[in-house]
Amino acid sequence: MDNVDKLNIRNSAGGALISVKVVPGSSRDKVVGVLGECLKISTSAPPEKGKANAAVAVALAEAVEVDRRNVELTSGPTNPRKEFLVAGVSADELRKRLAKL
Repeated sequence: MDNVDKLNIRNSAGGALISVKVVPGSSRDKVVGVLGECLKISTSAPPEKGKANAAVAVALAEAVEVDRRNVELTSGPTNPRKEFLVAGVSADELRKRLAKL
């Protein structure tokens, strides 16, 4: 993936925080690329009752090869721009994993 260096990823207690732009109602769940400072992830799940947030967490976990339980929404539950904590991974390691996509 290009432009990984532009992503807003920072170290936090227990892992790395990453800014994500969610696009619900897409044809499938996938990491699309970089949009400004955010990682853009599309999901087929509707933006209701946390379904899109859960689907995005799974897509992010699969993309960076961590267990789903290690990805947690930390802010923006009703906003298209969100922040997720990827536990057990440093900001540098998360960038490396995303660069491989």
